[in-house]
Amino acid sequence: MFTTLIRVNSSAIRAVGYDGSTLTVEFHNGRVYDHPRVPRSVYESLMRVTSKGAYYNQNIRGRYR
Repeated sequence: MFTTLIRVNSSAIRAVGYDGSTLTVEFHNGRVYDHPRVPRSVYESLMRVTSKGAYYNQNIRGRYR
């Protein structure tokens, strides 16, 4: 099953998907990362913030593998 990715307005991140557990992040450089066991609140915060790249680096990267 594939998660639908939603394009976002970000200089670093091209699109984001969430299936209720796994967060998928596609970067403008073409790399795609899946982060399992991400709480919905983290996904919702990512989608709300102005700087998605900064939020990703501070709250997701390295925490959910």
